[in-house]
Parts: sequence; structure tokens; C-alpha cells
Amino acid sequence: MSHPALEIGWFIVQFITSFFATIFFSVIFNAPRKLLLPCGIVGAVGWIVYYVLNTYDISAVTASFAGALCLGITAHLMSRYYKQPVIIFYVAGIIPLVPGGMAYDATKNLIINDYPTALQNGVKVTLISGAIAFGLIFAEMIFHSFFRTRKYFRRR
Repeated sequence: MSHPALEIGWFIVQFITSFFATIFFSVIFNAPRKLLLPCGIVGAVGWIVYYVLNTYDISAVTASFAGALCLGITAHLMSRYYKQPVIIFYVAGIIPLVPGGMAYDATKNLIINDYPTALQNGVKVTLISGAIAFGLIFAEMIFHSFFRTRKYFRRR
């Protein structure tokens, strides 16, 4: 059993690392300079939710869905606050959640004729990718529902 202060310290390291990774990808994707820090926050929030849930034995698929959902909600909040398209925050923010290493392993195992492992990793990559997509879609639905409801009650 590890010390709680060490766990919190490791979560902080994960947050900072994903924050900078997201900022660096924001630069690669030519995000406006004034949005680099908000993009970093969006990516770090999504990753830390994923990491915390995955650390406490929640499946990678469920953790990816929850991370993408929180990422999507944070991206919408940043989009509204900075009056910029939400896609700017989505594209860079999703980078920490993408299962690229696992996709590489699936491809490598396919090439070296280890088909059972390749299939297992490929299915897991597909499920995680789908969970990320559904998390973002669900966040979109939450925001549209919230603003439609708010608009309806303001008219009354």
C-alpha cells in the first residue's frame, strides 16, 4: 500500500505532463497563442479523470468515456468563455486519451503473426476509441440540452 501523499504527488505529475503534452500538440495544430493554456487545461482534465479512474481499477474503456466526457464539458466551457470554436479545444485536448501505444502494439503483433494478441489489442483500441467518441458526443448533447432548456425557460 502506497502513501497517500505519494499518490497525490503522482497525480500532480500526471496532470502537469498531460498539460504540457496538450500544449505542445496545440502548437503543432496551430491553435491561437491565447488559447494554449486553456487547451492544456482541457487535455489535462480529460487525462487526469481517465488516470484516476484507471488507477482505481475502472476499465480503460469506461475511464476513457469518463475522461472524454469531462474533456468535452471542459472544452465547451472554454469555448464559451473564450468565444472560440470548440473544435480547437477538442483536437488538442483529446491527444492524451488516444490509445496510440496500444494501436502500435496491435499492429506489431499482427506483423509478427501473433494474431490472438493482435486481435485482443485491436478490439480494445476500437472500444476505447469508440468510448472517446461517445464521451465527446454525450458532452455535446448535455450542452445542447442545457442551453435549449435555458433558452426555453428564458422565453417564458
